[in-house]
This record gives sequence, structure tokens and C-alpha cells, in this order.
Amino acid sequence: MTATTTSTSPAPASTPPDGLPAYRLLTGPDDASLCRRVSDALALGYRLYGSPAATFNGQTVIVAQAIVWPGTVV
Repeated sequence: MTATTTSTSPAPASTPPDGLPAYRLLTGPDDASLCRRVSDALALGYRLYGSPAATFNGQTVIVAQAIVWPGTVV
């Protein structure tokens, strides 16, 4: 008889780390810096909330992406 094991990810903390808010709106020029900030937040455990929004300010495309901590009711 062989035992099978399943791999599970640890449950996320009930609150975000470092005193960060449960809901965040990350904004900035559509560049690698904003992509890094979103990726870092996802690595912490945040989840994307809705689609990104984009606008043009006459010089640059500005993007906004909402993120929420898992279990947050918005």
C-alpha cells in the first residue's frame, strides 16, 4: 500500500503584511516599474480585482489596477 500526499499552499494571512491596506489601487505610467509593483503585490498574496484601467494624459499612458487581499469583501 502506498500513501499519497497532496501539496497545498499555506493559507494566506488574514491581514496583509507590513500594515498594508486590504484594498489598494496601484497607478502609474504603463512601464516596467508599474508591472513590477503589481507583480510584487501578487507575490505577497494580493489578488487582482477587476480589469486594469488606462488613460492618456497627453504625454503618457497611465494605468490603474485594483488589488485586494484574499477574503476581503469589497
